[in-house]
Amino acid sequence: MSEKKLRDKTLDFIIGEMIDTVTNSRDEIFAIGEESRTEYEKLNKELIETKQQVLTLIEEGDKLEQRVRLSRVRLSEVSKQFQKYSEDEIRKVYEQTHGLQMDLSMKQEKEKQLRERRDDLELRLKNLDDTIHRAEALGGKISVVLNYLQEDFKHVTDALEDAKEKQKFGLQIIEAQEEERRRLSREIHDGPAQMLANVVLRSDLVDRTYRERGVEEALQEMKNVRKMVRSALYEVRRIIYDLRPMAMDDLGLIPTLKKYLATVEEYNGLEVTYTSFGKERRLESKYEVALFRLIQEAVQNAIKHANASTIHVKMEMNHESVTIIVKDDGDGFDPSVKKDKSFGLVGMHERVDMLEGELTIDSSPGEGTIVTIYLPINS
Repeated sequence: MSEKKLRDKTLDFIIGEMIDTVTNSRDEIFAIGEESRTEYEKLNKELIETKQQVLTLIEEGDKLEQRVRLSRVRLSEVSKQFQKYSEDEIRKVYEQTHGLQMDLSMKQEKEKQLRERRDDLELRLKNLDDTIHRAEALGGKISVVLNYLQEDFKHVTDALEDAKEKQKFGLQIIEAQEEERRRLSREIHDGPAQMLANVVLRSDLVDRTYRERGVEEALQEMKNVRKMVRSALYEVRRIIYDLRPMAMDDLGLIPTLKKYLATVEEYNGLEVTYTSFGKERRLESKYEVALFRLIQEAVQNAIKHANASTIHVKMEMNHESVTIIVKDDGDGFDPSVKKDKSFGLVGMHERVDMLEGELTIDSSPGEGTIVTIYLPINS
């Protein structure tokens, strides 16, 4: 690795570490602020209840203190004129006065505790309020720093990501080629190869049927063999069509596309519509192949990944450009979230970029997907 590349890689690593550190710090400060707000609301609620309890105790204490004074007056009268009262009456007045005094003392002690709790809550709320304001101010400053790092150094990260993406895409192309070979091998083995093997077996059966059961049943077996040969031929043609539609070279993009969409509709049981605007004409092979593959990829994505039931394909062709819109009512997705092995979309972007076109994908979960492709035509 050259010294320049090493420096660039080290710089990108340092910037990435700085951004991660600042981002984590911002998130931690945000979490502290949120926890402080939650605690503030909880303590504020407790403070309101405590103040209400203090007021209630003060009111109850005033009433109880009045009863204590009256009870003391009564006790004083009984003590001065104890000859008029029996021992039980005196004891009853004394116990009543003593009980009221005990209740008053307990309420006063409880009131004192609640007042201390109230003062403590007010102090804690003040400290929490200061913490919240400091967290908000510090979070704002860190956001400014983070935006500066992300925006001013974004081209460094973008260049690195672009290189990684291209390398990853190259590896994915190789993987896709190997997967396509495996798929074709399976399709030929399970389809035409299996059918032709059955044809050989059934041809032996025709010969035996002719010798054992006669001409009529042998002819029936021949009809069955003919059906199997036709099915095998259909499968072979379908595989060849998937590799490259031969009608593209002979008839052009529009007839081939219409046939492909009709086949997709019939084979998958979907509603596929096609609308054309402008004057249809033949294009250079590179444009026709690119447009067909782009539409094919968009349609297959709608079927395989979006579970769409309706697909609309629109094409507008003029002298200078071609615009394609593929819209479906499928599950949709978040285009900003990159998924592993999503090289179908990456391949579409690469193909459009090579022809200096534009590709936009408008989608969100549960809202379907709209793929818009714009290709300038160099006549």
